[in-house]
Amino acid sequence: MLVLASASPRRSELLTQAGFHFSIHPAHIPEDPFPDEDPTAYVTRLARQKAEAVFEQLSKIPAVGGEISLDELVVLGADTTVTLDGAILGKPESSADAARMLALLSGRTHRVITGVALVSAAHTQVAAESTAVQFLSVSAAEIADYVATGEPADKAGAYAIQGRAARWIPRIDGCYFNVVGLPLALVATLLAAHTTPKA
Repeated sequence: MLVLASASPRRSELLTQAGFHFSIHPAHIPEDPFPDEDPTAYVTRLARQKAEAVFEQLSKIPAVGGEISLDELVVLGADTTVTLDGAILGKPESSADAARMLALLSGRTHRVITGVALVSAAHTQVAAESTAVQFLSVSAAEIADYVATGEPADKAGAYAIQGRAARWIPRIDGCYFNVVGLPLALVATLLAAHTTPKA
């Protein structure tokens, strides 16, 4: 039984699109980066903490949903961030913060990194995917109009590649789904390895 430790509708939609069967049990953990924490270390730490927190919660239930044993439970945790010049650009705290982030990204190439973790009774796997994203130069007026739509509010780096910001992204190098919030090929590879009986 696969459980997604996230309330993100985008991650749920991607897993469904890829044909995975899963349930949703969001994790609630602090998401602040440690001082000088590397962006990859940050997202893999959060992905693991989310998956471990949900696994621990569900493991206290004698039979998850009354239908499955703990040995069959696999929890998927993920966290995505945007990084530019080594700085972590998470979800904006305000409209002004969103505008600040978008101004930083304008005319530059940044990276989107997603940490992924799978936790089960048997073992834990952690990995990360990185995608380079090129942004066109965007005017202050365009940024203000975009921020006013509300779309940047809960997005790392204050934009959604699958939304209105698509017009500003001429090129990416890497996994598109990673930028949306979940690198599906990486998840599928980890799940295949996770569920293969060890010799």
